Amino acid sequence: MRPTQPNPLDDAPERLSGLIERVTFHSETSGFCVLRVKVRGQRELVTIIGSAASVTAGEYVEGFGVWVNDRQHGLQFRAHQLQIVPPTTLEGIEKYLGSGLVRGIGPHFAKRLVNAFGEQVFDIIEQSPDRLQELDGIGPQRQARMVSAWAEQKAVREIMIFLQSHGVGASRAVRIYKTYGDAAIVRVSENPYRLALDIHGIGFKTADTLAQRLGIAPDSLIRAQAGVRHTLSLESEQGHCYCPRDPLITQAAKLLDIPDDIIAKAIDAELAEERLISETGENGEDYLFLASLQRAERGVAQHLKRLSAGTPPWGALAVDQAIPWVEQRTGLTLSNSQREALHTALAAKVCIITGGPGVGKTTLVNSLLTVLRAKRCQVTLFAPTGRAAKRLTETTGLAARTVHRGLEFDPKRLAFKRNSDNPLVTDLLVLDESSMMDVVLMNQLLRAVPDSAGLLLVGDVDQLPSVGPGRVLADLIESGVIPTVRLTEIFRQAAASRIIVNAHRIQRGESPLVERNPDNDFHLLYADSPEALFDKLMQVVTERIPARYGLHPIDDIQVLSPMNRGGLGARALNAELQQRLNGQAEPKIAKFGSTFAPGDKVLQLINNYDKDVYNGDIGRIARVDLDDKTVFVDFDGRIVRYDFSELDELTLAYAASIHKAQGSEYPAVVIPLAVQHYLLLERNLLYTAVTRGRRLVVVIAEPKALAMAVRNHRALRRATRLSARLTEASGWL
Repeated sequence: MRPTQPNPLDDAPERLSGLIERVTFHSETSGFCVLRVKVRGQRELVTIIGSAASVTAGEYVEGFGVWVNDRQHGLQFRAHQLQIVPPTTLEGIEKYLGSGLVRGIGPHFAKRLVNAFGEQVFDIIEQSPDRLQELDGIGPQRQARMVSAWAEQKAVREIMIFLQSHGVGASRAVRIYKTYGDAAIVRVSENPYRLALDIHGIGFKTADTLAQRLGIAPDSLIRAQAGVRHTLSLESEQGHCYCPRDPLITQAAKLLDIPDDIIAKAIDAELAEERLISETGENGEDYLFLASLQRAERGVAQHLKRLSAGTPPWGALAVDQAIPWVEQRTGLTLSNSQREALHTALAAKVCIITGGPGVGKTTLVNSLLTVLRAKRCQVTLFAPTGRAAKRLTETTGLAARTVHRGLEFDPKRLAFKRNSDNPLVTDLLVLDESSMMDVVLMNQLLRAVPDSAGLLLVGDVDQLPSVGPGRVLADLIESGVIPTVRLTEIFRQAAASRIIVNAHRIQRGESPLVERNPDNDFHLLYADSPEALFDKLMQVVTERIPARYGLHPIDDIQVLSPMNRGGLGARALNAELQQRLNGQAEPKIAKFGSTFAPGDKVLQLINNYDKDVYNGDIGRIARVDLDDKTVFVDFDGRIVRYDFSELDELTLAYAASIHKAQGSEYPAVVIPLAVQHYLLLERNLLYTAVTRGRRLVVVIAEPKALAMAVRNHRALRRATRLSARLTEASGWL
C-alpha cells in the first residue's frame, strides 16, 4: 500500500489496489483508461492511468506501475499492468450493478438488489434467477432481460479481453458474441478472416491484424485467399461485378505484400471451393467473379428471358380507343410522345420507361395503371427505398412498398419469403427508381415475379448508378433487347421550375441558369474559397432558408455533399450542423466516433432486417436511455430501438453524401461544390443531387468546381457482363 504522501521522484515499480469509484475515460478501441480509485489509507481518490479491455465502476483494480507527477493533471499512478476483479464489498457490488454495465439494472435497482440479497446477489442472478421476482417491480420479463444481459456481459468481457490481448480493439465484441455465441473465441482462433465475412464493421485489415497476432504467416494460403476475396469486395464497392485475372493478382499481391505465385494459388483454391467463378470475356480474358455476383448477373438475364416470353396478362388492347378514355378519366391530355410510349408499354410484357424530371413519367405510369386496373389487372408497386415508396404511393394513389418489405424478408433465415417457389401474386409489377437497384437485389426481385406477370421498370438512367455492384438499368437499356421508352420533352408546367430546367441543362453539359429572382426554386451562390463556402452554407441552412421559406432546418433541409471526407465533406458538415442546430440536447452518448443526442437527424448505413430499417433510411433520435444503454429512433412515426453496441449502423444525417440520397426527395437541398471534391465532381453526381430537391435547391460553389462538375462526363465504366448476357440471349423476343 502506498504511503499517504507518495514521492513522485521514486519511480520504483510497486503494486496499488482499490475500488473504482469513477471511470473518467475508457477507449473501447485501445483500452486506455483513466480511473478514479478509492485506495485504503488515502483521503482523496487516486488517479490511475493504464490499459484494460473492459472496466466498470464498482470493480476492484490492482495495478503494477509507478507514480508520476503530470504537469497538467498532477499526481497519478501510471500502471504498466492492470488487473480488474469483480467487487466483493457491498458498496462495490452496488456501484458495479448500478453502473449501467447490465441492461435493466440502474442505480435504483442495484441498491434494492444489494439490500435484498447482499453479497450473494451475483450467485442469485446466475444460479437462482427466479428469486429476483421477490422484489416488487421485477416480473418474469424483466427477470429474463436481466439474466440474459448478465450472461451476455460476462461472455462479451471474455471476448474483449481475448481480442485486446492480441492487439485488436474490442468495440465489436458484442456483435461477435451475437454472431458466434459461446463459440466466439474458438471460431476466431481457428480462422480470424471469417470475421471480415460474417461481422459488419470488421474489415479485412482488422481480421488480418488479429491473424498475424495469432501466428498466421503473412504468406500463408489462408491469408492469400482472404486477400483475394477482399480485393474483389473492394472492386464490388466501386460497382464492379468482376475483375480480370491479371489485374486481380497485381492488386492482391500489392495489398498483401506477398508474391504473385501465392496469389495465383489462392485464386485457384477459391475457384476450387466455388467462392470465385471464372468466365472468359469477349477479348479472351479470364474474368473472376465473387460467386454471389456471377449468380446474380446470370439470374437477372435468365429471369428477364422468362418474363419476356408469352403475351401480357391483360391481352391485346385497342390503345387508340383507350387513350381518349384515359384522358377523360384523368383530366390530362397526353402528348404525342406519351401516346407512343403508352402503345409500347401496353404491347410489351416487360418494358422500361426512363427520362429526367418534368418529362411526364408519372403521368404516363398513371395512365397505364388506369387502363390496366379497368381491365381488372392486379398491380403491385415497389421502390428500392422507403422514401421512394412513399412518394410512389402519393403520385399513384396506390399502396407501394419497398422491395425488402414486398419480398417479405425473413431475418431468421436471412432470406426472402417471396421467391420462385412462393412468387408474388400479381399481374403487373411496377418498380420505380429502378436505377438504384444493384444486380443482387434485382435478381432476388425478378425470381419472385410469376411467369404470367408483366414487369414495368421506371427510372432515370442519367442518375448515379446503384450504390451496390452493377449498372442494371443502364445495361438493360444498352442491350436493346428490352422495349424502352425514353421521354425527353419537358412539359410547360414543369418548365416553370428552374430546378427541372437546370437539371436538364446539367445533364446536357450546360451550366445552370443564374437568375436573381428570390421567388425561383433554384439558386446558385458562388464562393471564392472553401472557408467562404463553409460560412455561406452554415448561414443558408441555419438562417436564410428557414427565415425566407419557413422550412425547418433539420426536418426540411438536406445538405448533400459529393463526398464524406474533407472539410466540406458530410462528416465535417454534420459535426458543425449538429452543434449549431442541436448542440444543447441531452443526454449525449459518444460511440464509434460519433456523438448522438435526442433530436439528432440520423441515417441508417446498412440493411437491418431484424429492425426493418434499410440503408439510406433517415430518422430522428427520440430518446437516449443511459441506464438501459439504448437509443430510440423515430423513422416516420415508427420507433426503432438500438443498443449502444449497434450505433455504428447509424450516422448523423444533417449532411449526407449524394450517393446516400438516391431515391429520396427533400423539401430543400443545399449542395456544396468545392475543388477539394475534384475526384467525384461528375455530371451525373450533380444531376442526381439537384433532382433530389422538391421545393428548393441551393448550390454553393467555387466557380471552378461547378465547371468541373458540369463538364466531366467520364464516369468510370463499371465491369459488368449483364448487357452481354442479354445480347447473347437476344433471340427471346
